[in-house]
Amino acid sequence: MRRKGGGAKRLYRIVDFKRNKRDMAATVERIEYDPNRTAFIALIKYEDGTQNYILAPQRLAVGDQVIASAKADVKPGNAMPFTGMPIGTIVHNIELKPGKGGQIARAAGTYAQFVGRDGSYAQIRLSSGELRLVRQECMATIGAVSNPDNSNQNFGKAGRNRHKGIRPSVRGVVMNPVDHPHGGGEGRTSGGRHPVTPWGKPTKGARTRNNKATDKYIIRSRHAKKKGR
Repeated sequence: MRRKGGGAKRLYRIVDFKRNKRDMAATVERIEYDPNRTAFIALIKYEDGTQNYILAPQRLAVGDQVIASAKADVKPGNAMPFTGMPIGTIVHNIELKPGKGGQIARAAGTYAQFVGRDGSYAQIRLSSGELRLVRQECMATIGAVSNPDNSNQNFGKAGRNRHKGIRPSVRGVVMNPVDHPHGGGEGRTSGGRHPVTPWGKPTKGARTRNNKATDKYIIRSRHAKKKGR
């Protein structure tokens, strides 16, 4: 892949996005850094002694109890289906298919809000502004994901990005025409054409979504709010 390479080795931590162990309380043993994601992870220990990693929500502390159940208290770290959840709840790690495991709102500081019920579906508003439907049997975890200040990091030097495996990125406009569609021109020219990738595909804002099967689940697109301005 372009602009990737080198970087420090990472051990992969297996995170439980499914929360299959129902009706058994677990205690938070510690909150840990995970190099594979922007959020922190929490090591939890169940009453039977088994341990799992979960995504750490905000305001989850060592010693707290969490549980996954059909109906649980509305407190950070508890997981339940939308059927047992009050409307207005802030959630993360949301399943799109029952039993598949959480797929939505897993990055640092992200969350969605459960805004209503529509038959057998739950309406959720994502942080992008999108309003969509998911089955009410789908699990979600209460609270917003930890580490909301992740986006405010100042890396300070190029080397920190190299440790992460990110190589320097050369802009297309400084290349020659043979190397990039944006290249060439007399003097310092920039733009003058639609922004494209080196392979001629439109980029920087061009719509790429092509999944008509799930279009019916999106009530309001994340782009709709932009049109209203």
